[in-house]
Amino acid sequence: MNEFKRIHVVVMDSVGIGEAPDAKDFDDFDVDTLGHIAREMNGLNLPNMQALGLSNIKKIAGVEKVEVPIGYHTKMQETSAGKDTMTGHWEIMGLYIDKPFRVFPDGFPDELLEKIKAFSGREIIGNKAASGTEILDELGEEQLKTGALIVYTSADSVLQIAANEEIIPLEELYRICEYAREITRDEPYMLGRIIARPFVGSSKETFTRTANRHDYALKPFDKTVMDTLKESGLASIALGKISDIFDGEGVTESIRTVSNMDGMDKFIELLDREFHGMSFLNLVDFDAVFGHRRDPLGYGQALQEFDQRLPEVFARLKEDDLLIITADHGNDPTYKGTDHTREFVPLLVYSKRFKRGHELNVRKTFSDIGATVADNFNVRMPEYGTSFLGDLK
Repeated sequence: MNEFKRIHVVVMDSVGIGEAPDAKDFDDFDVDTLGHIAREMNGLNLPNMQALGLSNIKKIAGVEKVEVPIGYHTKMQETSAGKDTMTGHWEIMGLYIDKPFRVFPDGFPDELLEKIKAFSGREIIGNKAASGTEILDELGEEQLKTGALIVYTSADSVLQIAANEEIIPLEELYRICEYAREITRDEPYMLGRIIARPFVGSSKETFTRTANRHDYALKPFDKTVMDTLKESGLASIALGKISDIFDGEGVTESIRTVSNMDGMDKFIELLDREFHGMSFLNLVDFDAVFGHRRDPLGYGQALQEFDQRLPEVFARLKEDDLLIITADHGNDPTYKGTDHTREFVPLLVYSKRFKRGHELNVRKTFSDIGATVADNFNVRMPEYGTSFLGDLK
């Protein structure tokens, strides 16, 4: 098939499609993000992903298997040693991560906190896993009174520092986070991201997190397909938190989003623009708003809302566009705890060129997407991954 002028990779953050063969090694048993959400919803209504072949990958309640799918479809297995956002996205773009980023579900060690206290000259409160809104309800007023830093984490490899902008100026908060980034790059911490979480308000009833959030991610350990696209003069457009995940590496343009639906709005606007290369969209609400908070009904509704936007996408795709819909890990909202889950992820591939879709072989690594992108644009192939471009007829 002739080269596609544009490839659009859409990551439904955490939308797994059933337990991976090595799930038990990650303390995950009988996990199935899509399957269990469909069960809790008494069936999902996803007519557009159904048409692409979603239930041809694995039967999902409410989503019929179709005789003549319009998309190519299969599932992908993660090979890297992790089940977090950065590992999944980096693998999609051709990297293999052999050491998992560390998580701290019981809080951070004292020696790390002491370094941050000494550098900042401020006390630290919190130091536990919590949601960003709950931690403000609990500790925001104390932060106002004491000027301390609220340090917390999540199921991800992340250290977050929250502070009221009127008590700790943004420049100071950013400087503290930059220091925390420098001292947690390597072992024994190996943290994926440091996040500045400024907020405003005078009481827990009025606290609001501001748009001045700033992420300090690790840089990818090697060049990704995004880098090779950029070096070749092709577009590598990052939407949502993609730029943060790659710390800006290989990004020719970054478009911020505030929600799944805003992400779809921005993506649809982008489809009306002319460019040659790749767009890369992350839809984080599935994971952050519903998966970690163990809300299967909200998650199911968000999936249906996403599916309802796909006709707008299909209508704007050109004959030389390729659409790839996938995920980066699982986050079964019916499972214990709040952690991600080690699962296969769906792979749905569509172009107006296709007369009909077909089943692809199960992919042994997420990097097959990166290899396909590289193959299409005739740039240097990643070390990992096998292109499926030749299978698209």
